[in-house]
Amino acid sequence: MLILDIKVVPNSGKQQFILDKSGIIKCFLKNAPESGKANAELIKFLAEKLETTKDSINILLGATGRKKRIKINLDLTIAQLESKLGIIRQLKIS
Repeated sequence: MLILDIKVVPNSGKQQFILDKSGIIKCFLKNAPESGKANAELIKFLAEKLETTKDSINILLGATGRKKRIKINLDLTIAQLESKLGIIRQLKIS
């Protein structure tokens, strides 16, 4: 089981995970944050990427905000999670 914090960027026109400069996982979603559409898209997108069911992913905190705490009922390391999500690490440019 993993519990992770994700910052959601709804209505972005794309679906993508990145790890920003401060180490926060960001998820870009196509749907607007209305009537739970962005939350449903987040859970579906995570389930597809992690090759699991939507039932194994729960939003613990932040259902109405951009910052969310997600519980994933899978036995994964952080490195495996990042690999499956295709997380792109942003480089700090000085």
